[in-house]
Amino acid sequence: MQIIKRSLAVLGWFVVFPAFADGAIGDGVKTLPLFDAHMHYKEPAWDEYPVGTVIELMDKSGVAMALVSSTPDDGTIMLWEHAPDRIVPEMRPYKNQAGSGNWTKFPGMLDYITQRLDAYPHTGIGEFHLHRIDPADKDLINGIVSMAIKRDIFVHVHSGQEPVKLLLALEPNLKVIWAHAGMSEPPEVIEPLMEKHATLYADTSFRESDILAVDGIDPEWEALLIKFSDRFMVGSDTWVNDQWARYETLMAINRKWLSYLPREVAERIAYKNAQRLFERNIKLD
Repeated sequence: MQIIKRSLAVLGWFVVFPAFADGAIGDGVKTLPLFDAHMHYKEPAWDEYPVGTVIELMDKSGVAMALVSSTPDDGTIMLWEHAPDRIVPEMRPYKNQAGSGNWTKFPGMLDYITQRLDAYPHTGIGEFHLHRIDPADKDLINGIVSMAIKRDIFVHVHSGQEPVKLLLALEPNLKVIWAHAGMSEPPEVIEPLMEKHATLYADTSFRESDILAVDGIDPEWEALLIKFSDRFMVGSDTWVNDQWARYETLMAINRKWLSYLPREVAERIAYKNAQRLFERNIKLD
């Protein structure tokens, strides 16, 4: 048996895991590269965690590449310019006083997003928050969806199920990454949405405490991850500096729950899905 300390912000206890089930990748997960599909490099991190330090943390954790969005977008560009072969940029529409709760209300937001997409090789728009569906945001949301379709990029949305349903109703071919797999949405909500929409993906950042169980891996999550093994990706969500301080532990916890899955499933979720989605090539040693 192996003991690992859960050091997420919401946890402070120990979990004991049983021996790996037959067919699981087990310790083989330690050699897998990871693609961190939910990283932020926000302004408060710039001094404490310079770009070189971020890459060092990725190296120590076996993270080959990362999908990065930042508040403001300058952070993403700083990382991308430092390590263009390691950073996949996406455009987060937050700046100055426009944040997660009010970004849709700022005049000129669509123009700002367009300018940043024209200036830099962003592969998506997000991660952005849609806490509720506000009819007043219709023009902006329609504009973002149209822009994503025209440019063949994805949107990365932090929301419950209803905004995801709205986005995919507006455009069934829209490529959506559901941040945190809905944050608190259970497998019985996630499964039918993924069943219905082939272009719906999800990152599992902040879901580690749901996926892991006292005796290994939650059976409902295990079934979901296996059924849609081609559409889940791991993530760290370095939204505050405390997450950067725990980065190595966070990625080790991701390896822990991946270790209970069959090798092919673990490989897809660890890096192959993101590699395919963002058209990158991770070279294996």
